[in-house]
Amino acid sequence: MDNGKMTGNWGLLGHEWAVEMLKQHLRRDSVRHAYLFTGPPGVGRRTLALRFAQALNCPNPVAAGEPCGKCKTCQQIERMQYADLAVLQAEKDGGTLKVEQIRTLRKSLSLKPYQGKYRLALFLRFQEANANAANALLKTLEEAPAHVILLLTADTSEQLLPTITSRCEILRLRPLPIGTVESYLEGRGAEHESAHLLAHISGGRPGYALRLMEDKQALEFRAKRLDDLQTLLRSSRGGRFAYAEKLTDRKKKDSEAEERFRETLLLWLSFWRDVLLCAAGSDAPLTNVDYSGAVEALASKLTLPEVRKLVSDTEGGIDKLERNVNARLLAEVALLDWPKIS
Repeated sequence: MDNGKMTGNWGLLGHEWAVEMLKQHLRRDSVRHAYLFTGPPGVGRRTLALRFAQALNCPNPVAAGEPCGKCKTCQQIERMQYADLAVLQAEKDGGTLKVEQIRTLRKSLSLKPYQGKYRLALFLRFQEANANAANALLKTLEEAPAHVILLLTADTSEQLLPTITSRCEILRLRPLPIGTVESYLEGRGAEHESAHLLAHISGGRPGYALRLMEDKQALEFRAKRLDDLQTLLRSSRGGRFAYAEKLTDRKKKDSEAEERFRETLLLWLSFWRDVLLCAAGSDAPLTNVDYSGAVEALASKLTLPEVRKLVSDTEGGIDKLERNVNARLLAEVALLDWPKIS
């Protein structure tokens, strides 16, 4: 949102139905105790939660359910630096949200709001909460005072305890049409070709597309890793072992090497999913449109069960990495299981 340019859709791209539903809760004074915003990262979960927080506490609404977007409260919430807004998340993407963080929060929630109508707690990527943290939140949900509203984001509701989701109003956000994101990026100054590519890479997730547009290093990293994939398919066992060692280099900080490996697996997963779509004859848009030639070539050489296994194995590798399985071993197993393509 550009300050002062809040629109009837709270300055969001898409998700009109979700904005309207939240506005109705505000207008009817039927705001729920807890809300869960789900969808893939970069689709707008956090942005929608923050807009709702603004609408809940804006002292100068332009209409019922319409925050002004200009006042100090709205701007502080936008920056997640508002006295009555606590933001909890794991230290890094793919990390762990710990019970101590929630226990500390619970003490502050019992206090009356400093300046707004509500005390708000925003739990980002709550699927990263460990079991103790999830149970601590459940206790918080059961005992939270009337002036407290809890806002959670997660990839899917199925990742959370049913006892938590049953106490939340769930808003499932879906990716937007590729063309909508493409036009949005062009409106933000992107060249047509770049907007077309970024809209596809993001899979219709405007937040992710915007981050890529502003981060040239991320695009370079993506191109390097997808080029590496093509090379590895032609490589010998020795070449693959050497790459696995380099990919999970322990000379760097462990967390840095692990995060780089996780990002690589996510990129490779997007590529294998494209190959699967192509092999299955789907007309769904590819993510990696700039690698469509390589995707089509592989789809013609591999069987559908082979491609399904590559997708499944890569998904499993990401899951194992998040459960702290040895990264070097994971990389070696993954690469040795790939087919050799001449």
